[in-house]
Amino acid sequence: MTHIDFPYGIDSRGRTRLTGEADYVRDLIEQVLFTAPGERINRPNFGSGILQTVFAPNGDALAATIEASVKAALDQWIADYAEIDAISVTADEARLVLDISYRLQRSGERRQTRLERAL
Repeated sequence: MTHIDFPYGIDSRGRTRLTGEADYVRDLIEQVLFTAPGERINRPNFGSGILQTVFAPNGDALAATIEASVKAALDQWIADYAEIDAISVTADEARLVLDISYRLQRSGERRQTRLERAL
């Protein structure tokens, strides 16, 4: 099955760029995590809100809070596409690193992705 790629783009034939299931799920994870609730007009609850922690004191408490928020958001928004196995959040100075292990629902393939953002 093919999906529209994120970020949106045009392929070499001048058509909408498409991607496969595994890349689509990885892109969807990124969209959920780095979208603030209320940012999408027709989906006001979409997102995780982790970017709102930008001015929170960095440390273990922040990492635990973010881990719970990420798990809840991903369980809500990508459950039809993937099952989350593990989430690891590391708050390192001014950087947030998320390691997410998941299993694709259709193929059963296990995947892992690392997302990093400056806080």
